[in-house]
Amino acid sequence: MKPQLLKVPLLADNSFSVRRDVTPYFYNRWHYHPEIELVYIESGSGTQFVGDSIQHFGPGDVLLVGANLPHYWRCDEVYFAQQEGLFAQATVVHFRPDFWGDVFLALPENRLLGSLLEKARQGLRVQGHCRDQVVAGLRHLAGSAGIDRLIRLLQILALLAQSDELEVLCRNGYSPVFDDADTDRINQIYAYSLANFGRKISLEEIAAVANISPNSFCRYFKSRNRKSYSQFLLELRIQHACKLLMEGNLSVAQVCYESGFNQFSGFNKYFRQITGKSPTEYRRLVAEK
Repeated sequence: MKPQLLKVPLLADNSFSVRRDVTPYFYNRWHYHPEIELVYIESGSGTQFVGDSIQHFGPGDVLLVGANLPHYWRCDEVYFAQQEGLFAQATVVHFRPDFWGDVFLALPENRLLGSLLEKARQGLRVQGHCRDQVVAGLRHLAGSAGIDRLIRLLQILALLAQSDELEVLCRNGYSPVFDDADTDRINQIYAYSLANFGRKISLEEIAAVANISPNSFCRYFKSRNRKSYSQFLLELRIQHACKLLMEGNLSVAQVCYESGFNQFSGFNKYFRQITGKSPTEYRRLVAEK
């Protein structure tokens, strides 16, 4: 899919950026940048797109997004209603892969760090005890300055480089397509799909949103996202089902229909196909955490 290049501002006296965003909703466009991004979601929830991965995001999530890897955080609709006291908050670190110089990553002591940044090209979700350590490190990093600031970032990256609690998000072989001509088209497809996935979306309907013919739309979408639109829509519905199962307010049958499925058998089949678990197993495992 065509992402939009985003330029990350950097203060003159800093080699990398650390900021804390407090906003009604997160930046909701498919975009990329040459900086590696480490993000800690403090509050806010919605749908997260990283490369060809679609997942739910929520408070406590920590992700490492590699250089030029397209991504998009779309908050739930309630965040767009400007409800008083409801904000999306995140601590975000941006740094260039070579901000420490050309030879730093070539040092033998930095072999694991170089491997980490390479793996980040597929997007990484940080889990377990490592996530807790990274969150603590980010809190210290946000208030640091000078050489202490640099040391704290390296300590966080060292934790990640040595961790076995990292989930790879993108499929092997995912390679982003950069084409500045169709940024708006892709974002219109995303926004429309997110708003309407709970019902049947015909090929003619979504092609009209993209302002191209149905046959051209199929080729266009797959060339940008390495998957068919029907598969994309299926994954969008399953991630929404995962969110509802985590919340625990609805029965599994209700989750099925709220997620846009008309048949319970099909819901079970596709849920297991994508998550590796049945909806009941998924809910039980989430409850045990």
